[in-house]
Amino acid sequence: MIRFENVSYNYPDGTPALRNINMGIKKGEYIGIIGKNGSGKSTLGLHLNGLLRPQKGKVMVRGMDTGDLSKLQGIRKIVGIVFQNPETQFVGRTVEEDLAFGPENLCLPPTEIRRHVDRALAETGLEKYRYHSPKNLSGGQGQCVALAGVLAMEPECLVFDEVTSMLDPYSSKAVLERVKKLHEKGKTIVYITHNLEELHAVDRIIAMDRGRIVLEGKPENVLSDPSLRALGLTPPSLIELAEHLKNHGVTIPWEKSSTPSSFAEEICRLFLKT
Repeated sequence: MIRFENVSYNYPDGTPALRNINMGIKKGEYIGIIGKNGSGKSTLGLHLNGLLRPQKGKVMVRGMDTGDLSKLQGIRKIVGIVFQNPETQFVGRTVEEDLAFGPENLCLPPTEIRRHVDRALAETGLEKYRYHSPKNLSGGQGQCVALAGVLAMEPECLVFDEVTSMLDPYSSKAVLERVKKLHEKGKTIVYITHNLEELHAVDRIIAMDRGRIVLEGKPENVLSDPSLRALGLTPPSLIELAEHLKNHGVTIPWEKSSTPSSFAEEICRLFLKT
């Protein structure tokens, strides 16, 4: 679906942000991209729909080159991005107007715009806020409006860039549940974060450092890799707990403990055997 071919990109001051990136994203995948601040993960995300374009190499989206300006509208129909600060995406006076902005830019007829907006409101549970100003909503609700604005364009792939970093734990959990449900409905998900606790549901993880991909693989392999700490990342609390238990003679394989509930179930099984 999406392919990076020898992609490099420098910040305006000349600092390398991406260094010779080669990777692919398949339709229907749920990918986590991790790294500390400055690792290049957000820059990579901006390349997924042409908001940034490679200085070397190319990014292909369904066979369309993001470097071809004539293809950008088609690419952005396929790939939508939800950013860290939802207010940067608000353009309408009301939630309804904000959601209609994207479909209007696609030159859809009014009946189609209405259908897109109604569906996005329903998918995010925002129907009762249709006529509210998005700027007067809570942080969690505002993030849902930003998500709904992208969903109104009905993209195949959704990119989430640090979307929970400004939210309280309750709102973060709600957003993560919506992301998971979107994946279950067939959307391709690229989830960018430095918080490794948020990656229990992903299919594959890509770890970045100083513009390079340094780790890639299944969650159970990447999240338990000893080099994560050297990359400035804190392993999930379940991994750390499993390591402490192992030091005391209790071994719980990661594949049996990838979520808090499965971890608790495995501990219960161990106690019941004793």
